[in-house]
This record gives sequence, C-alpha cells and structure tokens, in this order.
Amino acid sequence: MSPLTFHWFLPTYGDSRHVVGGGHGLPAGAAGGERPATLGYLTQIARAAEDLGFEGALTPTGAWCEDAWLTTAMLARETERLKFLVAFRPGIVAPTLAAQMAATFQRHSGGRLLLNVVTGGESHEQRAYGDFLDKDARYARTGEFLGIVRRLWAGETVDFTGEHLRVAGARLARLPDPVPPVYFGGSSPAAGDVAARAADTYLTWGEPPAQVERKIAWIRELAGREGRRVRFGIRLHVITRDTAEAAWAEAQRLLDGFSPEVVRAVQEGLARSESEGQRRMLELHGGRTDGLEIAPNLWAGIGLVRGGAGTALVGSHTEVAERIKEYHRLGIEEFVLSGHPHVEEAYWFGEGVLPLLRDAGLWGHPGAVDGAAGAAAQVPFAAGVRPLTGGAGRA
Repeated sequence: MSPLTFHWFLPTYGDSRHVVGGGHGLPAGAAGGERPATLGYLTQIARAAEDLGFEGALTPTGAWCEDAWLTTAMLARETERLKFLVAFRPGIVAPTLAAQMAATFQRHSGGRLLLNVVTGGESHEQRAYGDFLDKDARYARTGEFLGIVRRLWAGETVDFTGEHLRVAGARLARLPDPVPPVYFGGSSPAAGDVAARAADTYLTWGEPPAQVERKIAWIRELAGREGRRVRFGIRLHVITRDTAEAAWAEAQRLLDGFSPEVVRAVQEGLARSESEGQRRMLELHGGRTDGLEIAPNLWAGIGLVRGGAGTALVGSHTEVAERIKEYHRLGIEEFVLSGHPHVEEAYWFGEGVLPLLRDAGLWGHPGAVDGAAGAAAQVPFAAGVRPLTGGAGRA
C-alpha cells in the first residue's frame, strides 16, 4: 500500500477549547473563539504541525474566515517545510490571475502550495461576492477554469471561449515549479465530472467506511473514463487520547457545551444548504444528540454545530490508528485532520498516533533526515512551540 500523508488545519476564524462554527448554510461572521486567529497564534499551529510531521495545513475560504491566500503567504515566512492547502473559489478570481498567483506563491515559498478548489459556498454568500450563477453552472465554470489554468501552467498561450469564461492571449511569464496539485471535493454528479477531469486528489468529508468506499469507486470509474488516476483524501476531526475512556470523555465535554438553542439554530441554517455533501453530513446525525457514534470510533457530534466536515475519529491512539488503516485499505492516501483546540490536538495526534503508523511502515516524517522518520513526533513541543495554556494533555 502507498504511504500515508497527513495534513493539519489552520482555523482562520478563531479557535477554542470548544467547537467553533462556520461554513455551509451559516451566516457570515458566525464563527469566532476565545483564541483569535492572529498571525502569532496561527504560527504556533503551523510550527507545531511542521515539527510533528504533517505534510501541509488546510486553510478554509469563506466570508466567515480570514483570506486564505494572504494568511498563508505570511505564514510561509514563519515555517520552513510545511505546505499550505489553500482553499479558494474559482468564481471570484480570474483564471489567469489565479494561475499567476500560484506561480508566485511557489516561487516565494519554495514550492509549498497545494490548491483546494472550492466551487462555491451557498448562493447567498456567492452573490455577496458578485457571483450570481446557480450551483450546476458554478461547477461547469470550475471545469472551464481548471482547464485554462492547467494549460497556462503547461506554458501554453491560451485563447478560450466557453459558456462562462473567456480569455485571449493568456500566458504566464514564469511557470510554477512545481505545478501545485489540485485538491477537489463534491458529492453531486456535477462535482464528480469535474473531479474526474481535473483533480489530482479527490477529498471527501468523513463518512462511514462503506459510504467512502462507494465514493471512491464512483470517482475511480469516472476518472478511468478520462484516462486518469486520482488520489483520494478524507477530511476529519480527531479526538485521540491515551485511553478510549479519556477520548470519549472529551467528546462528551464538547457535546455538553452545545446548547439546544445553538444546535437548533445551526441545524436550521444547514438544512437550507445547497450542498449535497452537507446533506449527507446532516443525515449522519439527523439533529439528534444521542447515537452519534455512527461507525466504530466515528462520531458525528461536530456536525451539530459546524458546517462542512462534521465527523471526528474518537478513541485511544491505537483505535484511531486502526480506523486510519481501515480507510487506507479502501484507498484513502491523504488525511486532512483538525481538533479543538488545534495546537493541543495536533500534539495528541502527532505524539500518540503517528508513531504507531510509523512503526507499521505506513508513515514517515516528511522532514526526516538519514532515515530518522518520525523523530520530531516523539519530542514534545519541538522547536519551543507550546500550547497557549497548559500541556497537550489538558483539555
């Protein structure tokens, strides 16, 4: 089996010891936490992820968070190896400008850009940015957009007239080196078509293994028709502790912090979402606060108060490692993870789970030298990076 790649998450909307909301179907400005998303705090998270052995860090996009391009450009100066999985929306940036921005980012960061193409948020949010296309048209535009961008990255002079986009004599003075890989997700038929033609890695939210297996088969078949092979990744939260009891106690602590009024309001907002993936997330818990372990060690509680990725792997380090192996056997090669708060949970996972996967021969520290894979993952609070309050073991 291919080795595993792990990415962490940068909460550019704020962080907390509780779940911070935001995302699909929720109003702009709904997110926020006791730890503001300052450059200093995000640097702590980024350096922790880098030291522990995460390959990159996902930065979200939307009206409810800071701009991903600007934030990661600043954080690139504060890190050495960590890559940045920058989420952006094609309908807001012209394809030639986006291709140029990617080339510039690669040049100044030493090739540390990964691109997470997000077709769009909800229609009301898209309209705030001047985008009035409906969902299916947005996917069609994304396909045109990626076609133009890839031709520009290949050094072509592009003349293109499509249904939604038009460029004439488009060309880049300097090409990206390397060409940034494209990550793309979506559960609708229109999303599958775009992923098959243009994605390097298809991302799914954390559904139960049987559902993920069907998704992988679906995209593999579509990509095969295009003569392409696509990698697969999954987006999950994680709560891992020395014992299963301690992990589930932490999940219960988070759940106890969800007031019925907040859950009701969030669920009403998310029910209006146009996203097929969001609908599938909602079906996993149905708005209930009981029966949330929907598969072994897979907890749907996060989705009660947060849009987008709504499930978490919960358990002992060994249990979480076993669940990761299970997804890996299905074909998942990349894991995009997060936890609340993001500094402390990075250490729980990096010091508890990654060594188990290293010992199983499934993972190696990307910053390792002379075979010292995972060495940094065994050193608590490497390079002087410590959580803001207390040690990694306190919640």
